[in-house]
Amino acid sequence: MVARSLARGHELTLFNRGETNPELFPEVEKLRGDRDGRLEALRGRDWDAVIDTCGQIPRVVRQSAELLRERVPHYTFVSSISAYASFEHGSGEDDPVHEEEPPDEHDMEFYGVRKAACERVVTAAYGDAALIVRPGLIVGPHDPTGRFTYWPHRIARGGDVLAPEPRDEQVQFIDVRDLAAWMLLEVEERAAGAFNATGPVPAPTMEQLLNACRDTLESDARLVWVDAGFLREREVGEWMELPLWIVDPEWVGIHRADVSKAVANGLMFRPLEETIRSTLAEARLTDEAGLKPEREAELLTAWLASTT
Repeated sequence: MVARSLARGHELTLFNRGETNPELFPEVEKLRGDRDGRLEALRGRDWDAVIDTCGQIPRVVRQSAELLRERVPHYTFVSSISAYASFEHGSGEDDPVHEEEPPDEHDMEFYGVRKAACERVVTAAYGDAALIVRPGLIVGPHDPTGRFTYWPHRIARGGDVLAPEPRDEQVQFIDVRDLAAWMLLEVEERAAGAFNATGPVPAPTMEQLLNACRDTLESDARLVWVDAGFLREREVGEWMELPLWIVDPEWVGIHRADVSKAVANGLMFRPLEETIRSTLAEARLTDEAGLKPEREAELLTAWLASTT
């Protein structure tokens, strides 16, 4: 977001604790503090807009929204597709979001509940000057989660790759650069209201994604398609242990968000091949997501034995 904003000639101020990569963007003004109780550096200052990329605790978001609302006329809050109350079907912006208050500030089980509560906080403070962005899985360069990164890295290694059925189920995600470019346009236009922001359009199937990884990276990987029931019987974890894979009926809709509103407002998607290449080159594979090699080998051995 910072790189895109600077490229378009905007003057930026970054507010953070200065603990992670503080050397980045030396040309940008940096204010130090903590959004939970140490906002003194923001007092008495004026900006045209604020972009809140990391808020997920309602009482913390309330501190910044209430402090800035008299001096900053527009507030963009990056929420999440997880704010929706149900994923049994695809979600549109008018579908219900979680209405309960989060019982815990840190348990990721309540991440979507917290994001929905944060949306209410921002909207209460800013009204029709609040832009609520609900991204799906954000992927691409510098992604620290591994939830998309696993696939380009795994397929680049080659060999037999465990590929989960159903292969014709669509998957959704958005390149961080496309998200940032579109968000900035919306901020410049002072857009308001809620927008789903994921993609691409048309959404690829799992098979199309994995084939695109193989073709783009010129890998000799062989996709071994494994039945979903077999994987569930062996307690393979959806989403994290096997990234992007969702078969739980209560969650399949997370890959079916309606993004037509954002597309009508200018959201565009770069070629999938570009995201794949950049992910392999600039996103580090972590231990947080993806099948471990020994686990994958064990599952493949059992699957091939069961089918012969």
